[in-house]
Amino acid sequence: QVQLVESGGGLVQAGGSLRLSCAASGRTFNSYTMGWFRQAPGKERDLVAAISWFPIYYTDSVKGRFTISRDNAKNTVYLQMNSLKPEDTAVYYCAAAPRPTPTRGEYDYWGQGTQVTVSS
Repeated sequence: QVQLVESGGGLVQAGGSLRLSCAASGRTFNSYTMGWFRQAPGKERDLVAAISWFPIYYTDSVKGRFTISRDNAKNTVYLQMNSLKPEDTAVYYCAAAPRPTPTRGEYDYWGQGTQVTVSS
């Protein structure tokens, strides 16, 4: 079992930055692929970035602006979001999968989500 708790969301102006954190319980954290998903109102929950050992995945719309990283000693995964745009507004979810995958259904564990709102 893995429990995930996100933090770091909030309201920011366009062009600003936020860093999301996801703290995980469990002694096997470093064996999981960790992903950040987001879901805007009325839209699907889509993968934003994922990190395993290699490679790191980013969806095209965030490449060059977002950076995913993990600290296995702290059981934490981060999403640094720079140059934020209003279209980045969504609830962001942290998730864990037993293997590298971009497929939402293969992520077994989910956090409760954290709201990110980018004003224009």
